[in-house]
Amino acid sequence: MKKNYSLETDRLLSEKDMPTVLLHCCCAPCSSTVLERIADKAKVTVFFFNPNISPADEYEKRLTELKRLISEMKPEKPIELLEAEYDPQEFFNAVKGLENIPEGGERCKKCFELRLGQTAKEAGAHGFDLFATTLTISPLKNAEVLNEVGEEKAKEFGAKWLPSDFKKKDGYKRSVELSAKYGLYRQDYCGCVFSKKEAVERKKRTAAEKAKTGENK
Repeated sequence: MKKNYSLETDRLLSEKDMPTVLLHCCCAPCSSTVLERIADKAKVTVFFFNPNISPADEYEKRLTELKRLISEMKPEKPIELLEAEYDPQEFFNAVKGLENIPEGGERCKKCFELRLGQTAKEAGAHGFDLFATTLTISPLKNAEVLNEVGEEKAKEFGAKWLPSDFKKKDGYKRSVELSAKYGLYRQDYCGCVFSKKEAVERKKRTAAEKAKTGENK
């Protein structure tokens, strides 16, 4: 039977009055719903560690939008932001040999391990009650795999994982609504050069199919 990660999220956040949470954030749109849901239940520090994002100007754009979102949401409890050093080579080293694996496969898991591992390390080193990620809000991300990786890294670095599946309860739909509300930039690929390549190819196929359909009318 599948775990109810949403129930686990609520249970762990309620175990202590305003627990400290180190929240790995991938971008502003995905972060919007998660911050809305937990910022009144926990003292949140956003952790921006995403060496997978390419190119550098895309990285800066996503970071800038996240900073703007935090400043404009104005939650009751202030949200802090911790920015890690940006070193894309960390990502390329982690996924070496998996460059041609389709998105959603082993390469993505290695990416999760890299990013959640660093988040767990920071959480353990600085005494956060819990650590979590916004990645589970994406319909394209496997919440079960992400939670398994989170638990593994929690044990490795002496931290406590906050299970989640933030796409539940219309989480992704809400992120679209909040993106419109705050005028957020919504990227059309996960972040790495490989996902961008797949996104470009999908667009080409879609355009070709539309053109073909038009010809057949």
